[in-house]
Amino acid sequence: MNTSVNTAKVYDEIIEFIAAGTTPQSVIDFKLSDAAKHRLEDLVYRAKTEGLTGSDQRELDHFLTLEHIMLLAKARANQYISAE
Repeated sequence: MNTSVNTAKVYDEIIEFIAAGTTPQSVIDFKLSDAAKHRLEDLVYRAKTEGLTGSDQRELDHFLTLEHIMLLAKARANQYISAE
C-alpha cells in the first residue's frame, strides 16, 4: 500500500492547526488526517516487513518526530487543563 501523502502535507496539517489558533483542549483533540495516518501505518508496516528506501525512512523519521512533538504538546495541554 502506498498513498500520495508526503511529509510536507503532514507539516502543512500541523502548521494550519497552529495558525488557526489553539486551546489546550484543541491540542488534546488534534488528529492527523486519515490519509496521513494511513501513510504512517504503511511506512511502519513496510519498515517491519520489507524495509524502506532511504527516502521512505526519512519520511518515517519525520512522521515520528512530529508525532513525538504532538505527544509532548498534548501532555502539556493536559497539565494546563488540570491546573485550571
